[in-house]
Amino acid sequence: MKLSSLITNTIDLFYIPVVRRFVPQQIFRYGACGALNMSLDAVWYFVIYNFIVAKEFVDFGFVVVSPHILSLIIVFPITFFNGFWLNRHVAFRTTHISGVSQAVKYLLSVVGSLAINYIAMKLLVEHFNIWATPSKVITTLITSLYSYLMGRYVVFKG
Repeated sequence: MKLSSLITNTIDLFYIPVVRRFVPQQIFRYGACGALNMSLDAVWYFVIYNFIVAKEFVDFGFVVVSPHILSLIIVFPITFFNGFWLNRHVAFRTTHISGVSQAVKYLLSVVGSLAINYIAMKLLVEHFNIWATPSKVITTLITSLYSYLMGRYVVFKG
């Protein structure tokens, strides 16, 4: 059995009749994939921020990067590839657009998400003095709405 089928079948176990009445299957799968990707993102962010970047500012010679932003930059490729794979092979399997075309559209969508993430992290951590990890979770929730709309109507439209 393919990994995508295993993940899809596992998600569908939770698509019970009560949920079916209110949520279309594709949205349910998208939400499950998003929750999985968001959870992995938060775990990776926590590990990188606390143990790899170690909450320290990093001076690259031409710019000093704050630990919360450097952690965001490091986590980005992991979340990008994981999210694209889950969306393409689990949430939006019925799409007929080529993988390359989808990847480019997905990249543009994610660049928008990254901009939202950057601005929100700067505001929450540096202006509202909220700890970095909770700020990341809040930022991810805000970005989720944007990401769903882009995925559904632009990147993976059927």
